[in-house]
Order: sequence, then structure tokens, then C-alpha cells
Amino acid sequence: MKIELLPELAEQALIDEVMVYPKPGLVDPLNHGSHPDMDVFTFVASAVSLRAYFEEITELANNFTAANLPKLFQQVRLAGIKAEQTMFKATNGINTHKGAIFSLGILLTASAYTLSSTGCIELDEIAQTVKVMLKGLTKNDFRNLDQKPLDELTAGELEYKKYGLTGSRGEAEAGFPVVFKKSLPFLLTKSNQSRNSQLIDTLMQIVLTTKDSNLIKRAGNLEIVDWAEAQASRYFELGGSQTEEGYLFLRNLDDVFTQQHLSLGGSADLLILTIFLDLLVTKNS
Repeated sequence: MKIELLPELAEQALIDEVMVYPKPGLVDPLNHGSHPDMDVFTFVASAVSLRAYFEEITELANNFTAANLPKLFQQVRLAGIKAEQTMFKATNGINTHKGAIFSLGILLTASAYTLSSTGCIELDEIAQTVKVMLKGLTKNDFRNLDQKPLDELTAGELEYKKYGLTGSRGEAEAGFPVVFKKSLPFLLTKSNQSRNSQLIDTLMQIVLTTKDSNLIKRAGNLEIVDWAEAQASRYFELGGSQTEEGYLFLRNLDDVFTQQHLSLGGSADLLILTIFLDLLVTKNS
């Protein structure tokens, strides 16, 4: 695989995710879920605007020769800060992909570095590269939180302080285990389904295996995680996207999320990563 293809796959992963329908509380082609300030066009504009960022960090990884991979991460993080401003400009100040800029940026960088270093796409090697790049991330990012005023803490910092959850940082530092060990293997078994059906089921599989920080933020409590897992379990008990009962259950669940202003934003970010790796595997085969 040519390394120049990776930014295209990253952009496609962002667009594919927003096209999936229905997604509880999330933006899709038919409604805005619990995000009234966004629609599918906002997300597409955001995705397209981030292509230059994906190209920049792919080039950084391709040309990186030092043994100190955390240094590469620091360079990517700086590029990500600039990419956020590009995103906000494209969306008129709406946060569509801030989480994906962080997580997908890391995964894309690790994939590009692995491909550049080894000449092949090896998922285990990509996951290991992520771990080396991000070693000590949560310890460094959550250091001295007690010295920061509460009103200056981010949602992730508040959840760490209140619940001990490391959120997207912890998932990334661990090498994205939910993605590599759960959601991607799950998705790869769904090749006989339509693409939309594959990705709906994969999203709900992610809900079963992660504590969605955005959902916790919206609900204001940790108990919402158990409730969401129970909904995902019921969805699969009904047959998931392959049955009328499962599909109707998910549409109704989307209404519940929207009415209660709940959102699976963290799970959506993990779905984006899963789609990216799936595209990587497919294009490389």
C-alpha cells in the first residue's frame, strides 16, 4: 500500500461514520440527534477540511527517523491544535471532530510510521507503535489537576477527577484495545451485511465494551453506562440490524437519546477508528 493513500482513508472514515443511520443521539443523514447545531453537511465540511491535517501528519510520520516516538506524538499534537482551528473555521465554530482529530490523528500517524518503517500494514505493530508514542500520556495530562480551578477543567479532566476514568486518553495510551480487540474483529465478521448494517452493529458493539465519556458528560452520572450497555444488549437480543424488531428498537432508542439530550460521541470516535482500520485492511488485501 502506498503511504499517500492513508489521508484519504482517514477522511473517508469520518464521512462513513456520519452517514450511518440510525445512531442513538448522533447526527446522521436524516436527523441531528441531540446535536441541534449540526447536520450531516456540517460533518462533511469538517471532514474535508481535515484532509490537509491528515496529509501533514502522514508526512511527519513518514519522515520521522528518531527513536523517540513520544516526540513524534508531540509534533502531531501541535498539528492537531492547528487542525482544530481549521475545523472550527469550516463549521462556523461547531465542534464536530475534536475527539477524532486526537484519536484518528494518533492512529493515522502510527499506521504511517509502521508502513514507512516496515513496508507493510501489520495491525499488531500499529497498536504497539501507538503504545510507545503515548507512554505516560495520562500521567502527564492529569498531573496537578488539584491545582486547577474547577471551571477550567475539561470534561475529560472532570471525569478523571470524579470517577477515575481516563477516557479517550487512556484508551489511546493502551493502544486502542476496544478497537483492535473488540470492534474491528467484530466488524470483519459482518462482510455479508450491507455497509450501513455492518457499522450500526459495530457501533452498538462498541457501546457494550466502553464507558463513553461524552455520554457520561451529558447524563451527569456514571450509572448511564450500565443503562446504555443494557440497551445495546437488548438490541442484539432482538437480532440487531438484521431483524425488523432490532432495527425498530434502535430507531426508538435514537428518539430516547434525542429527547434526553444524550449522545454517544465517544463511541462514534471509536467507530471512526474502526472504519479506518477496516479500510486499511481492505485496501491492503
